[in-house]
Amino acid sequence: MGETGAGVREGQVAEQRDQGATQQIAAGYTTEGAAVELGTVVVADEVDPAARVRVPLSMMNRHGLVAGATGTGKTKTLQLLAEQLSAAGVPVLMADMKGDLAGMCRPGEDGDRIRARARDTGEDWRAEPFPVQFLSLGTDGVGVPVRATVTSFGPVLLAKVLGLNETQESTLGLIFHWADSRGLPLLDLKDLRSVIQHLTSEAGRADLVGLGGVSPATAGVILRSLANLEAQGGETFFGEPELDVADLMRQEDGRGVVSLVEIGALRSRPALFSTFLMWLLAELFHELPEEGDVDRPKLVFFFDEAHLLFADASKAFLAQIEQTVKLIRSKGVGVFFCTQLPTDVPNAVLSQLGARVQHALRAFTPEDQKALSRTVKTYPTTQHYDLAKALTSLGTGEAIVTVPSETGAPTPVAWTRLRAPHSLMDAIGDDAIRQAARESSVFGKYAETVDRESAYEMLAGRVASEKEAPAAEQPERTDTQQPEEGFFEKVLDNPAVKSFLRSAGTVLGREITRSVFGTARKQRRRR
Repeated sequence: MGETGAGVREGQVAEQRDQGATQQIAAGYTTEGAAVELGTVVVADEVDPAARVRVPLSMMNRHGLVAGATGTGKTKTLQLLAEQLSAAGVPVLMADMKGDLAGMCRPGEDGDRIRARARDTGEDWRAEPFPVQFLSLGTDGVGVPVRATVTSFGPVLLAKVLGLNETQESTLGLIFHWADSRGLPLLDLKDLRSVIQHLTSEAGRADLVGLGGVSPATAGVILRSLANLEAQGGETFFGEPELDVADLMRQEDGRGVVSLVEIGALRSRPALFSTFLMWLLAELFHELPEEGDVDRPKLVFFFDEAHLLFADASKAFLAQIEQTVKLIRSKGVGVFFCTQLPTDVPNAVLSQLGARVQHALRAFTPEDQKALSRTVKTYPTTQHYDLAKALTSLGTGEAIVTVPSETGAPTPVAWTRLRAPHSLMDAIGDDAIRQAARESSVFGKYAETVDRESAYEMLAGRVASEKEAPAAEQPERTDTQQPEEGFFEKVLDNPAVKSFLRSAGTVLGREITRSVFGTARKQRRRR
């Protein structure tokens, strides 16, 4: 009896100690303002429904990382975050790589597992849908077509998509510079191809005197890369009408719209997908005003499969990502990277990510163990967990969490049992997505491709005009000769001339203001 009593007392002491640790951790997540609820604290395999783990809404623009091995619940964590941001009126942009986030537009399905998770997290769970707009890269997908012009995309991002080396990227930059300076809009891939072919022709080489040249070998590499991109569906992405980022920042009935971008036919070019998201981030950086500290972000951006963005990236490219992530916070935009390992994200970028939601890691190989050790070092010290052991012991839907508190200081490390999403955690099928896309308020704006006069047509017209001999020699003008009254007015009223001047003026302005990633800062054309 004595030994039994001692064991009971030791168990009670251990339980009190664990409860004290739970409350101590939860105290670090106390907020006065609105917050995104993640879940509840777990200590010694015991969950306390009253010990809440939350992210202050005002800190969601301090950026974050959601990481973990395949099958550990990363996608559902993204869904959970997106739902609560939407409910708070914050628009969200997400990549739907596998199509399993589409269910957000429908209410979730109740069940024993959902009810058990709701008890653990102290939540009154209810099924509900959220406002979703479905977008697709290019015109071959099932969502609203999303496009970008070549000139707006810029040489640095395009070089990343094409897999060019630094020399080839430099040559591509020269090609963009020449097209900009000559008022030749590069709207789609045929425009870029025609400019490259012109600059490597006998007539075009003279145009680059004083600027350097485009070697046939380098031009050949770029043209072959363009051909591969076209063959894999890239020609349907580059063109007009270009996506207006204002359409990503909408609300419906007070809820932020969740924009889900699917890769569609470009699945074989995942680098284009991740680079397109970076282009969007650069567009937001250009167009949004400075906000400073905000009560809630204006938009939260989720980069799924983030390793694709950083793989084989040049130092200059990584430096621009670091700068953009660092500065866009002041525009009220939050950025979350989602990947399997924190080591997929360069240290310079990782240091900018305030919130960490780390799902289970595998440690089967020496490389895995090294990554585990490095991950542990990115967390604040904790007396409550052996992090190396905890990170390999997490269950599905559990994560090791630390986030910025309302004062900006890191919260205590918390083993967290995450809440269940309220919307459907499943795909809904292409037909349902296609129907929803056609019912979208922005579908009419982007449904049809516009092919206006651009570099391809202008260069073709130039070649044609050079082949035509003048019908008669024009008399030499004398100083006393005056143009026919209204001559200039007639010329300027010509629709073709108006189109050329508008294009030339727009592109010249872009060249002057190219900055982040060489993307074009521009005034939106009203259509």
